[in-house]
Amino acid sequence: MATTATVTPPVAPAPPAHRDANVLRWLTAYTASMIGDSVYYLALSWAAVQAGSPSQAGLVVAVSAVPRALLMLGGGVLADRLGPRLVVIGSDAVRCVAVLAVAVLLFLTSPGLWPLAALALVFGTVDAVFLPAVGALPARMTSRGQLARVQGMRGLGIRFASVVGAPLGGLAVAVGGAAGAFALAGLLIAVSVPLLVSVRTRELPADDREAAKGTAWSDLKGGLAHIRHHRVLAPLMLAIALGDLGFVGPLNVGLTLLADERGWGASGMGWVLAGFGVGAGTASLLLTVRGGLPHAGRVAGYTILAGAVAIGALAQVPSVLAAAGVALLVGLLAGLSGALCGALIQTQADPACLGRVTAVSGLVSLGFAPLSMPLSAAAIGVWGTGPVFAVSAAVCGLGGVIALCVPGLRRAELPKWDAGELPKRDRAEQDSPELPEQDSPELPEQDSPELPKQGAAELPK
Repeated sequence: MATTATVTPPVAPAPPAHRDANVLRWLTAYTASMIGDSVYYLALSWAAVQAGSPSQAGLVVAVSAVPRALLMLGGGVLADRLGPRLVVIGSDAVRCVAVLAVAVLLFLTSPGLWPLAALALVFGTVDAVFLPAVGALPARMTSRGQLARVQGMRGLGIRFASVVGAPLGGLAVAVGGAAGAFALAGLLIAVSVPLLVSVRTRELPADDREAAKGTAWSDLKGGLAHIRHHRVLAPLMLAIALGDLGFVGPLNVGLTLLADERGWGASGMGWVLAGFGVGAGTASLLLTVRGGLPHAGRVAGYTILAGAVAIGALAQVPSVLAAAGVALLVGLLAGLSGALCGALIQTQADPACLGRVTAVSGLVSLGFAPLSMPLSAAAIGVWGTGPVFAVSAAVCGLGGVIALCVPGLRRAELPKWDAGELPKRDRAEQDSPELPEQDSPELPEQDSPELPKQGAAELPK
């Protein structure tokens, strides 16, 4: 009896993230959504200024921060319970409909500030869900060894959106007014929805899905406990918080006041911002090309410290050219440390808790850190830019000190990735459901029936 050998097909090599069509679809969707956000914020501020006073316009623009900060942790729970892909698709769909509805309203009438304030509230509420989900999504799309590269690619998308979004929004306002800009923002966000629908993600293991069936409150407590007891995540969250608190004030309102104090004008401030953008883009490109760096925890700590020194030096340089060079260094160091911290969150957190972990880091960066801006402005009015930039640099530097002094974070490494292969953990997650179907049924059919026939026929001879 002839035997038929069953050949198990080899595991298909997994392409690196920058060549993975699935990851590239997500990146295109994310970049389109970010460009839409840039156009939206410009349209919102322009429409609010046209409809009310400058102070009222400021309140309308700032009102979205309230639901974002209050609901961010709940958004992380929702992302983990429903899955980040579904939450991101729903969030972009809601934002698209809300922005296009306001665009139609502005085309038909002049409704005043109330629809704009309502839109800002809706946008902030949806952001509280969108941001944790978009942070948790990469870990479901690619292998752990590619997450640092994905962080670099995401950074490039953000830089591209910031460069393209503002002039595109300005052109839309010039051509079609605020209504035209809102319509463009809605269409850009709409582009992301079908692309996100086409993105494929991996499901969590059955045990993790069962664990997510508790109450929302128990899920939230579980996520916070996961961070609190983790030897890397707990100090990492503190390092991120201190770094952002020391960074946001000087590089936002502080830079404007510094340019005014030195007489650089708007063009000078533009050169400084351009230097920062080039530095941050270079850091993202470096991670995209290399796919990661060794000794990630140690490198993150040193870059935070070096970036803090550069922030303090920014207030001491005398010329625009020197300030642009220092800002480039700040962008390079801050971009590199931020991407490494993001990659460590992605690789160290349990995938079932990643939405909640991302929500905590986002709450620190987007909820608490912006509070330093009015404090920085008030302090600069009293003491000047030099002392305030120095204090901010010291606060930022504390984040680097924590990263280097806590052994768990200092020794943290990003997972290595072998070219052309998935890490064993991810390969097992993808292939284990098929192994029993391919191999175990064939073994008894091939071997056990044939051995007795061969032995019985040949022993008498």
